[in-house]
Amino acid sequence: MKLQCKMLIAAMALSTSVAAFADEWLRNIPEFELTDHLGEVHTLETYQEYDYVVFYVQGVGCPIARIALPNYREVRDEYADKNIAFSMFNANIQDNLPRIAKEAEEFGIDFPIMKDQEQLLAKSLGVERTAEVFIINPRTQEVLFRGPINDQLGYETQRVSASEWYLKDALNTVLAGGTVNMDDIPDSKGCLVAIF
Repeated sequence: MKLQCKMLIAAMALSTSVAAFADEWLRNIPEFELTDHLGEVHTLETYQEYDYVVFYVQGVGCPIARIALPNYREVRDEYADKNIAFSMFNANIQDNLPRIAKEAEEFGIDFPIMKDQEQLLAKSLGVERTAEVFIINPRTQEVLFRGPINDQLGYETQRVSASEWYLKDALNTVLAGGTVNMDDIPDSKGCLVAIF
């Protein structure tokens, strides 16, 4: 009987810590004021007219972030008739706005890339790697999804085409009023973002 009681207590503690981890994984986005590589200032209010905003973690020189760009562009184009904004931010300490602008020009990046110099967004969202995406409700500041765009890219691997489109599935879910099951979403693959 004592063993059953101990197992029940352990199971309850585990479920509580898993729930706490899930809450920690999807954090709320704070108010912010960041300048992009084109000189435009972005705040949370900038996105108030949209139902959702998708943020992509960009990093100058990161091969995975570069290779994933067409996938991000594909999602944006597919959802062009929806009221969704697509943007990027860069929290790498070594990347400044001129370097980001050069990368954008060289690789044809047609998204605004905000410079998160103080790592406000990165820290509040728990960013660890580039090429991760976040779906955010700009009115409630709630993060509804975080993860990779799809399963095409990995470390030292690249599939010809994706078989799973996590971002598209998540957008379809939130647009239908549902909640994304984050248990089904793998970790993002990308270059490490050093948080200070």
